[in-house]
Amino acid sequence: MNLEAIQTALRDANLDGWLFYDHHHRDPLAYSILGLDANAFVTRRWYYYIPSRGGVPQKLVHRIESGKLDSLPGEKTEYSSWQELEQRLEGILLGSKKIAMQYSPRNAIMYVSMVDAGTVELLRDLGKEIVSSADLVSHFEAVLTDEQLASHYVAQRHIDEILAAGWREIGTRARAGGTDEHAVVQYLQEGMSRAGLIWEHGPNVSAGPNSADSHYEPTAASSRPIKQGDFVLIDIWAKLANDPAAVWYDITWTGVVGREPTEREHLIFNTVRDARDASIKAVQDAFAANQPIAGWQADDASRNVIRKAGFGDWFTHRTGHNIGTVLHGNGAHLDNLETHDERLILPNTCFSVEPGLYFTGEFGIRSEIDMIARKGKAEVTGRIQTELVRA
Repeated sequence: MNLEAIQTALRDANLDGWLFYDHHHRDPLAYSILGLDANAFVTRRWYYYIPSRGGVPQKLVHRIESGKLDSLPGEKTEYSSWQELEQRLEGILLGSKKIAMQYSPRNAIMYVSMVDAGTVELLRDLGKEIVSSADLVSHFEAVLTDEQLASHYVAQRHIDEILAAGWREIGTRARAGGTDEHAVVQYLQEGMSRAGLIWEHGPNVSAGPNSADSHYEPTAASSRPIKQGDFVLIDIWAKLANDPAAVWYDITWTGVVGREPTEREHLIFNTVRDARDASIKAVQDAFAANQPIAGWQADDASRNVIRKAGFGDWFTHRTGHNIGTVLHGNGAHLDNLETHDERLILPNTCFSVEPGLYFTGEFGIRSEIDMIARKGKAEVTGRIQTELVRA
C-alpha cells in the first residue's frame, strides 16, 4: 500500500477520506489495494480509515481478531459489542464528512459495489456522505507499470503468431478431411504452452451456429466438427507464465473455411469492424486532446454504429473490459448496456474493444482488439482484423 499516493488521490478528488470495510472477505478490492493477505481467516468486521489530510490511518478491529490489520500503518481501536463498534466508528471518523467506500449508487457499477446497504445506512445516520470509490479503485488497481505494459506486448506477439498458425492449421485439416473445435483448442493450447504462456480456460473455438453463443466453450464430449464451408470464431487470451504481475492479451477473430464469405457475412463483419473502429477512434481522439473519456462513452461509439445499421438487438454485451493481471480487470469497462460505467479510462491502462453481433442458429461475429492508453495517446496493441479470414 502506498499511503502517500492514496492520500494525494483523495485530496485531488476533494474527499475527506477512504473507509475500507470487510467481513468474511466480502471486499477483495480492499485486500488487494491495502496489500492484505487475501486468504487470512476473518470472522469479525474490521474498518480501516485513511484520512486525506493530516493524521494517521485509523484501524477498528474486534478484540478477538485484534491483529488483522497489524501489517498496516495507523492507530488501532478495538471493540467487542455492536454498540461499542458504532461508537468507536463514529470516533475515528470525527471531523470527516465526504467519505469514499466500495459503493456504487443504485449498484450501477457492481464491480465495486462491495459494501452492504446496512453499513451505508449506519454511516449516513452518523452524518457521513458516502461516495463511490470507483475511480480510486481504477487508479490503484488498473494503472500499470512500464514493465507490466511490456509484458502485454510479449504475450501479444506470441498470441498473434499462434492464432495465425491456428487458422492455417484449420484450413490444412479441413482440406484433409476435417477437424473439430476441441482439437483446434488443443492445437492452440500447445502453441501457448511452448511460448511460455498461461491461460485460465479456453481458448474458445466456435464453428457454425456455436459462434452465435458469445460464451460458448467446446469440450471433448460436445465438440462440433469443422469442415470445408464452415464459419469459425476464435477467442484466445493468455499472459506470461513466469511473471505474477504480467498483463493479459485477449483477442477474437472470425473467418470461413475453404470458401469466400457470403454477402450477409460480409455485411455483419463490416458492421462489427466499423463499430470497433469507432470506439478506437473515440478513445484515441480523447487522449490526443487530453480530454477525459468514460467507459460508457467508448461503448456508445460502437453501439451507435451498430444501432444505425439496424442490428442493435443483436449486440448483447458491453463493448469491452479492463485488462490487467486478471483478464477482466478492476478499471473502467467500455459499457453503457449492462452498466452505465462512469469510470474514466485512465493513462497506463489496458482494455479490450470487442463489439459483436450474434444470430442464434446462424453465426456470430465478434472483432476484439486490445488497447493501451497513455498520456496524450492511445494505441491498438496487436494486429487488427480488417476482413474475414479465409482458412
